[in-house]
Amino acid sequence: MSYLPKPDFNPALFSSLKGYSAASFKRDLVAGIVVGIVALPLAIAFGIASGVAPSVGLVTAIIGGFIVSALGGNSVQIGGPTGAFIVIVYNIIAMYGLTGLAIATFMAGCILVLMGLCHLGTVIKFIPYPIVVGFTAGIALTIFSTQMPDFFGLDIQEGVPAGFIAKWGVYFRHFADMSPLTLGVGLVTLILIIVTPKLSHKLPGVLTAIVLVTLAVWLLKEYCGIEGITTIGDRFGSMSTSLPMPHAIGFNLESMNLLLPSAFTIAMLGAIESLLSATVADGVTGGRTNCNTELIGQGVANVVVPLFGGIPVTGAIARTMTNITNGGRTPVAGIVHAVVLLLIALFAMPLINLVPMSCLAAVLIVVSYNMSGWRTIVGMAGNPKGDIWVMLVTFLLTVIFDLTIAIEIGMLLAVVVFLRRVTENTTVRMYGRQLDAADGTDMSTHEVLDLAQGVSVYEIDGPFFFGAATKFDEMVRLAPHDTPRVRIIRMRKVPFIDSTGLHNLQLLIESSQREGIQIVLSGVQDNVRDTLEKSHILQLIGKANICSHISAAVVVANKLAESKSAKQD
Repeated sequence: MSYLPKPDFNPALFSSLKGYSAASFKRDLVAGIVVGIVALPLAIAFGIASGVAPSVGLVTAIIGGFIVSALGGNSVQIGGPTGAFIVIVYNIIAMYGLTGLAIATFMAGCILVLMGLCHLGTVIKFIPYPIVVGFTAGIALTIFSTQMPDFFGLDIQEGVPAGFIAKWGVYFRHFADMSPLTLGVGLVTLILIIVTPKLSHKLPGVLTAIVLVTLAVWLLKEYCGIEGITTIGDRFGSMSTSLPMPHAIGFNLESMNLLLPSAFTIAMLGAIESLLSATVADGVTGGRTNCNTELIGQGVANVVVPLFGGIPVTGAIARTMTNITNGGRTPVAGIVHAVVLLLIALFAMPLINLVPMSCLAAVLIVVSYNMSGWRTIVGMAGNPKGDIWVMLVTFLLTVIFDLTIAIEIGMLLAVVVFLRRVTENTTVRMYGRQLDAADGTDMSTHEVLDLAQGVSVYEIDGPFFFGAATKFDEMVRLAPHDTPRVRIIRMRKVPFIDSTGLHNLQLLIESSQREGIQIVLSGVQDNVRDTLEKSHILQLIGKANICSHISAAVVVANKLAESKSAKQD
């Protein structure tokens, strides 16, 4: 007996190759080359910001990008390292080292594959939007904060604290010692990144800025004797021009237990970001992502990448949109992008060593600004207060503590807000001596039903779960007594009932029967009836007291009330 559903694994590459033409390859080739060039500085910058060597970011983009395109469920998705992972990767390395990062990334890949096999791809899309906005903005602010030493050329000998507040305290003490040359390089890079796209949409602003600034810094060093501008080569030494060989990861049960929460956060973040990117891409291209296949492809990428020393991989919205705008329509473009990065790694690594660190800091400042989504946050001002609180708490926890805590508590708050709204929308109504059977329906014919002395009617409108069950229980107990002889519970608008609702209903029935009060159910939907039957509540009430319509329920209740009244007389 199989407990897993049939695997939903249909890579977009296979279907895209049917009827593939030379014209399609030409479009994908151009798009892949452009995306590869755009991805180069981002991969290096994300690697450095995550606390690893720049070559690690490049290796991640090459291997991860290739696998995501080859096995993913979206035709135009571009995978690689992204800014969203910087904070959590940096924290994992600080606490558990590179081996801990490899274990966490590998486990995250396994979780993603399992999620895809269990058909959870569509479920991930239901992550509340305020949480996504909150942790994305929090990550953006954290990335921005980490770039201050390189952007301003701060010489912080005692090291930079991990905490956000402590970190800025150290910055303010050292801003007076900033390097004007380093700051100048960073500012020029920022200006070029902003201005270049306005001059020509064909020129990638990031790459153009890095090339021009790097060339200018090299000329200043070689011919003007100007020193003091730290480059990638100065910080990390000469990087290898060959890809690393795969190596074993030192798994042990203790490390896996410690790193499981981080692995889960990586998996959830990767799933959210990749499916969000895929959804945006589908809206532009008119395509349709196989979400389960996408999760499996992302999972395989995160299983393989740490074997080569890489960092987590996910779908990158900016690079995916660059792919689309330059004509890419099949996964071939993503594969070409990986090949372009591979050729750069093999033949142009010495040139990368010349890139100034302040130049990369400027790139990441722009990335953090674009990630912040401040316009979205301002636009949420008119949203319900619960959503705003969920967003703000997630944002603050991401900045002050870490992403794992932020997502966990953010999800908990979102669930509480949701349950509160559902509870508020579940109403309980009590009728007097008459009720209209057509009330709350589209029926034009009204049927007024008279209730006998001793009959009370309660109608539950909405899900009968734990919050609403408590509300119903309180209303019944606080109802003005003349003690009724029969209680009708009208359930026509109850779509489901949970275990707390069942428990409270059973207690009400048993306590009513002890007091000599009969319970009659009216309008029970089929799925709710099945639940009541499995819990033996129907047997407790008696099938004769379960009616399909309020008219029949009133007839039954009136007869029972009159019978009880006659016996008392």
